[in-house]
Amino acid sequence: MKSVLVFDSMLTPKLITALYWLLLVISFLSGVGTMFSGYGGVTFMSFLLGLVTMLGCAVAARIWCELMIVIFKINDNLQGLRDSNLRANNVLNNNELNNKE
Repeated sequence: MKSVLVFDSMLTPKLITALYWLLLVISFLSGVGTMFSGYGGVTFMSFLLGLVTMLGCAVAARIWCELMIVIFKINDNLQGLRDSNLRANNVLNNNELNNKE
């Protein structure tokens, strides 16, 4: 809990999966809404447009969520590089101090 309160770990990557499923449900509902919209009822064209809407929204949601995950993985990798660099600098500084003594 402390890591979340002091921003040591990211909370958003854990929420992206839930957001993805929510976006899939919304894409399904929008596709079904497109199928049944209009004055003519369900026609072949509205059915096809509904399927395209479902597929397009699902692909767009997947791409967007993957891009968000990539951004957070880049952040994790940069933090790892920073930590390893700090450790290496500490080792070098300790060696320099020991050599001076």
